[in-house]
Amino acid sequence: MIPNINKLLFGSLLLFFSLFSIPSFSQQPIHAVQLQCEYLVNPIGIDAAQPRLAWKLKDNRRAAVQTAYQVRVGTDSLALVKKEGSPVWDSGKVGSSVQLINYAGKELEPFTKYYWQVVIWDKDGKPGTLIPVSSFETGMQKMGNWKGTWISDNKDINKLPAPYFRKGFSASKKIKSARAYMAAAGLYELYLNGAKVGNHRLDPMYTRFDRRNLYVSYDVTAQIKSGENAVGVLLGNGWYNHQSLAVWDFDKAPWRGRPTFCLDLRITYIDGSTEVVVSDDTWKSDDSPIIFNSIYTAEHYDARKEQKGWNQPGFDDRKWKGITLRAAPSNQIVSQVMHPIRNVEVIPVKSLKKFNDTTYVFDLGRNIAGVTEIKLKGDSGTRLSIKHGERLLPNGRLDLSNIDVYYRPKDKNDPFQTDIFILNGQGIEGFMAKFNYKGFQYVEVTSSKPINLNKESIIGHFMHSDVPVAGKIQTSSAMVNKLWTATNNSYLSNLFGYPTDCPQREKNGWTGDGHFAVETGLYNFDGITVYEKWLADHQDEQQPNGVLPDIIPTGGWGYGKSNGTDWTSTIAIIPWNIYLFYGDSHLLRSCYPNIKSYVDYVTQISPNGLTTWGRGDWVPVKSESPLEYTSSVYYYADALILAKAAKLFGKIDDYESYTALAEKIKKAINDKYLNRTDGIYGTGLQTELSVALLWGIVPEELRLTVAQNLADRVKADNMHLDVGVLGAKAILNALSENGQADIAYKLAVQDTYPSWGWWIVNGATTLYENWNIQAERDISLNHMMFGEIGGWFFKGLGGIMTDEKAPGFKNIRLMPNFVADLNEFEARHEGPFGPIQSSWKRKGKKIVYEVSIPPNSSATIHFPVQTGQSAWIDGEKLPEIYQASAGKYTFEIL
Repeated sequence: MIPNINKLLFGSLLLFFSLFSIPSFSQQPIHAVQLQCEYLVNPIGIDAAQPRLAWKLKDNRRAAVQTAYQVRVGTDSLALVKKEGSPVWDSGKVGSSVQLINYAGKELEPFTKYYWQVVIWDKDGKPGTLIPVSSFETGMQKMGNWKGTWISDNKDINKLPAPYFRKGFSASKKIKSARAYMAAAGLYELYLNGAKVGNHRLDPMYTRFDRRNLYVSYDVTAQIKSGENAVGVLLGNGWYNHQSLAVWDFDKAPWRGRPTFCLDLRITYIDGSTEVVVSDDTWKSDDSPIIFNSIYTAEHYDARKEQKGWNQPGFDDRKWKGITLRAAPSNQIVSQVMHPIRNVEVIPVKSLKKFNDTTYVFDLGRNIAGVTEIKLKGDSGTRLSIKHGERLLPNGRLDLSNIDVYYRPKDKNDPFQTDIFILNGQGIEGFMAKFNYKGFQYVEVTSSKPINLNKESIIGHFMHSDVPVAGKIQTSSAMVNKLWTATNNSYLSNLFGYPTDCPQREKNGWTGDGHFAVETGLYNFDGITVYEKWLADHQDEQQPNGVLPDIIPTGGWGYGKSNGTDWTSTIAIIPWNIYLFYGDSHLLRSCYPNIKSYVDYVTQISPNGLTTWGRGDWVPVKSESPLEYTSSVYYYADALILAKAAKLFGKIDDYESYTALAEKIKKAINDKYLNRTDGIYGTGLQTELSVALLWGIVPEELRLTVAQNLADRVKADNMHLDVGVLGAKAILNALSENGQADIAYKLAVQDTYPSWGWWIVNGATTLYENWNIQAERDISLNHMMFGEIGGWFFKGLGGIMTDEKAPGFKNIRLMPNFVADLNEFEARHEGPFGPIQSSWKRKGKKIVYEVSIPPNSSATIHFPVQTGQSAWIDGEKLPEIYQASAGKYTFEIL
């Protein structure tokens, strides 16, 4: 879905500045803003039969609410505005404050642009004075609407060069509009008349290719001209044809094949007629200059093999070969309705070290995921090796030993994270990998002949799913600010159409890493489209008995003995968090049968309520918690989520059954692991105490006792962490939500080993995989599994919490903690109803606490007053729990 690029950039800037600017509360026109369809702005390629429509309320008055709405949908924008004729759907005036609905009109037609508008009525029952119009455009709608055929180049899976495809065509009449619908197994770049279509990278997103494939829709009206045209396609292997060898066995994936694609290019003329240019047996193919490409390792490019004008009209393709027709890879070809991967940020080189005239090492100054772009002059045939890594050897050369450990090359022709660029000698030449990305901070360039490079010869491109920013943290603590930035850098470095563990060593969709970091992701970024896609991957991978693999998608690896509840609880935890953050039950409802099947499987193998099915508290500092204990806690969490979902969807029998199961699991855990006399779980390790508190295992009468024991344990550990991934997810929340916020903060900003801060003082710009930076294994320097701290800043310090009774921040639970060692703190989050602000500052003996609650929302504020303190506003003393309506507030705590 490619909107006009200038509009895209302008819209992104407007969103950014509106997100981080709390509006003045002077009177302005009341209307709906930020209209979205399927969580995108003016999307094309919508296949949903009843797409979701959402908006926000622009009303800066105190206690602003929406009392009613009316949505109208039509195919003529002018008629819609003028209220002429009959719309496709008119909801009528609906008395409701909801700002997310499903289209409920007549069946949508494929390849059709629909305009829609929403009128809102304010708290006084008056309609809004402005009525904006937005749009969405349908795509294929169903498989039978495809006209093209899947084609490839008649080569086998071992063929190395990436193939070119081309076809000339004529547009005989004046063009009104044109759309390209492109599906592929593998990766592609699409070209029209010599120019790349769109600015996406690594399309389509990675799926279980033999069960579901994605197609992408583009508006190509501006790129087609009347008369002669040419369409070109360059195919890459991606995860579909994994030629590199590693322990994950993707080279043995059941779907593996030579990349293939299907294209429908629909041209609509001014006279109303339509013509479809399709992939068929009239296309031609040849080898491209990309002589090798691997999503896992790198890309090799021989500029001497370039064919100038290959994707333009008039190119002489008489020596090119014919194509072969292929069957569709799966029976599900569905629209890719999500934020795409892009080159989002340019990272200049910070420093350069020249060893000699054939060896250079560049430092970007920060760790990223993405690619490098190099420009230089040199002799024809000069071979450059462009190696990417995270660490340097003592002699200043690149060190890959922390990230190449699972690579199993069969020879030396595919070096890890090392692009190969062979020059053609024709002036200044450039190269940037098209079908690969890497994780790196340093770049080592070695050359077969002398070359002259400087700092400007290379730039880094930070690539990731281009999800909108949704959160901001700013504090008086440099450590907090750096940790928040590092966490976001790691989160984005591991978001490529699905959450990954690391962008270099594996690029795998580890389930545990995904749900450990989901709250951090959702507080900071509008990531729902990525998560909905990834949970569809879960549905594709789930076995009939309910079992899920450790990594999703997978070519078969991960269905072992450790893919249990602490990891694969993604199937329950992520849909539940999407519901809490967005107030949207669509994903939870879609996954309900999958969650039920999953929980039923665990129950089958764990009839007594305790399970050993799991991986455990991975990469702990020193102490290991019992596997049965932690796995059973996540089993409980899954059963409880299932029970709540059953109640939400009116499945009363399921609600009663799974509520009873959850209680059975909790009782089994407490009977075996809780010392009720002392308030200790197990042997009293940090992880043992933390997970019980976070996931609601602790009996209410013992909650504060267990929290105090946890605080005492942290003190006994000299205010340092002694947790693995499960404890890291739990510990800060377990402390701050149970009266121990000051201990949580001290732990969060600790800067000696072991701690998050230890990484920062040692130069980290991302989060690491191991507390011990000198560890011999598990030492990726860009990992997200310890990333809960980024979400905790919003919760534990800002107190911005979801409310299960009014999800989507319809009601916000504001539970800030004014920790003693921090003077200023500000958190902002863009929720479904608008920007939420929670910020505080110490001024002498008082604390000034500022809150902004978006229109049509409310907040339950819990003031953390100490003995002798009270909360005040405008000279009025307030209770410790205060219910506030929409608006901006300044409180004083003294």
